[in-house]
Amino acid sequence: MAKKRPVLYESIGTFSQKLGVSASTLRYYEQQGLFQARRDHHGRRYYTDEDMEWMAFLLHLKAAGMKIIELKQYVVWRKNGESSVPQRLDLLRNTKSRLVQQLQVLQHHLKILDDKINWYEARQQGMLHVPDVFADYLKQLNHKL
Repeated sequence: MAKKRPVLYESIGTFSQKLGVSASTLRYYEQQGLFQARRDHHGRRYYTDEDMEWMAFLLHLKAAGMKIIELKQYVVWRKNGESSVPQRLDLLRNTKSRLVQQLQVLQHHLKILDDKINWYEARQQGMLHVPDVFADYLKQLNHKL
C-alpha cells in the first residue's frame, strides 16, 4: 500500500486561515520556538498536515490557559523524549486544575445571570409582582459570592 502523501499548505496565509489564527500569531509562535515552519528551496514557508496537528494542539493548550512560557517548556520537554513524560504530565495537570477553577468561577457567574434572567422572565409573565429592589438583590448575592 502506498504511503499517503501529506497535504501541503503553501503559504502562511492559507495555513493560518485553516487554523483560524492570524499569520502574525504563527510567526510569533515560530519566534518563540514553539513551532518551526518548513522552508522550500527559495526559503518560503510551507506546512504539512503534521504541522497542522501540532499547531492545533498548541492552540488548544493555549486556549486551555497554558502560558507561553509553559508552552515553551512543554516543547523542550517533548524534544527530550520519554524521560520528560512526568514533567509534561504535571504541567498538563496543573493547566487542567487552573482551567477547572476558571470554569467553576464562570459557572457561578452563569448561575447568577440565569437567576436574574429567570426573575425578569417571571415578572414579564405576571408571575411576580414584587418591585425590583436592587439592594435586596445584592444582599442575596453576598451569600453566594
